[in-house]
Amino acid sequence: MSVSVLGEAQKDSLVTPSEVSSLASSYNLSIPTTELEDWAALLAGLNHYAKEILTLPDYYPTVDTTLYPRTGIHRPEGPEATDQGGWAWKATVKAAKPKSSELEGKTVALKDNVALAGVQCTNGTGAVDWVPSVDATLVTRILDAGGVITGKAACENNCFGAVSDTSVTGPVHNPYAYGYSTGGSSSGSGRLLASGAVDLAIGADQGGSIRLPSANCGVVGLKPTWGLVPYTGCISLEATIDHVGPMAKTVQDCATLLEVIAGSDGIDDRQPYNWPQGHIKYGQEIKKHLASTSSTPTPLNGIKVGILKEGFEDPMTDPNVTAASKAAIAKLGELGAEIKEISIPLHKESGMIWMVALPMAGTTQGLLANPAGRKQLLFPERPTQVGKVLSQEAFDALGPGGQNIYLRGLFLQERFGAPLHARCTNLLRKLNDEYDRALREVDALVMPTIIFPPVKICPEGGRTLGPLPMLSRTIGATYNTATFNSSGHPGLSLPVGFVPAKDDGRVWLPTGLQIVGRKFEDLMCLKVAASWEEKNDWKEMKYGSVV
Repeated sequence: MSVSVLGEAQKDSLVTPSEVSSLASSYNLSIPTTELEDWAALLAGLNHYAKEILTLPDYYPTVDTTLYPRTGIHRPEGPEATDQGGWAWKATVKAAKPKSSELEGKTVALKDNVALAGVQCTNGTGAVDWVPSVDATLVTRILDAGGVITGKAACENNCFGAVSDTSVTGPVHNPYAYGYSTGGSSSGSGRLLASGAVDLAIGADQGGSIRLPSANCGVVGLKPTWGLVPYTGCISLEATIDHVGPMAKTVQDCATLLEVIAGSDGIDDRQPYNWPQGHIKYGQEIKKHLASTSSTPTPLNGIKVGILKEGFEDPMTDPNVTAASKAAIAKLGELGAEIKEISIPLHKESGMIWMVALPMAGTTQGLLANPAGRKQLLFPERPTQVGKVLSQEAFDALGPGGQNIYLRGLFLQERFGAPLHARCTNLLRKLNDEYDRALREVDALVMPTIIFPPVKICPEGGRTLGPLPMLSRTIGATYNTATFNSSGHPGLSLPVGFVPAKDDGRVWLPTGLQIVGRKFEDLMCLKVAASWEEKNDWKEMKYGSVV
């Protein structure tokens, strides 16, 4: 690398030879004494320009609050005001002059890791106190389409939880059974939809965080193809697995919300440059599909659906969940789909690979807010609060989920380093290629979204259980979901019935079928789900013994 600008040595920017020597020795390097003056001069110029850069105004998308006014910003208190934990923040935000009527009058909740200017963004944790000055790209798109944002939905601590009792704002209760989990980490989004508090919701998903709450709460949730929806303005966990997407009560509403928020914004480097907003009219296409097939009993004629064999083979899979998924798949066959079994043996190992890969990058990108090497909208104030390493206070505020990722990341970097992450990355690409191969044979893959029913939550908060008991509750939860975060394929969770809770057969809780498609063929997932939903009432279906 050449030195493009040397910079003049200002008094407040001088670097001494002893500082250079100390810096080098802290990294086990030795610099010849004869070169220390040269390096001191070079670093002094760099130091000066670094300070100059910090005096320049930052470059953020602007928010015109006269065009997008926001009122009634407050943190609700108590079970009724929070809808049993679903709300983190309440507000009313709408466009003064919407550009379309696609979401006219529809109320929308945002997961509390999505930036909404002037409203605190907790990300489920007390580790960082942040009130953004920008709106996420998808926020502007929702408002321009006539949607009304009514608040921020609770999410699990730092988005590292699959059971809904880890958020700094308190536990979130399942809408069908008080005291049971909604799933996570988009826990509030699932709860608020199912309770009727909102019409639509936004979730974010790095390992299943849209799909798990959708399955547990009986709503429709789509983790879109990686990069289809701009992540700009959402708190990142790890860029290669970050997804943000729609959640709704029906497939039609889910498709319409996707139509509004999908498309490149020119900021998020996860996205293709040639996918403009409105490129595919998902909502309109689903309307056309349902209208054109309304008179036929076989609307899925010509569509091939693959049952992922290994998706049912984890030993923790609940037999009632299996029965619900198999029955739903049989109904796809009755609707005209050609059903065949597909085997991908490496799917069984996907959770292990994902679990090792995530903390090695997620510690730096997610917990230390330092996604170096990415071209995105970044927020300097967040890493300023966090620091180069977590303070004891920040570590304690994370709770066991985030602490687990942080300690694993430190351990793996110390013990194995970059070669292990490189091996994981290559194996994840192999998994991706295996799914791509299977999806050349079929149009969609199906399997249970989550392999067991919702578990009980801890009223005092999950962290009171201790790290091992708390984290053990989530083992197996992301067996069928996390792998598609790494591969980037779209995955939709569709409610397909009720199953009894494992600890109490009198408690009936929703379960979901996951439909996975080819990349950027999210519309196929929506068509399959919409056809099933049109011909079936999942609320009338129960699988398991009545106690």
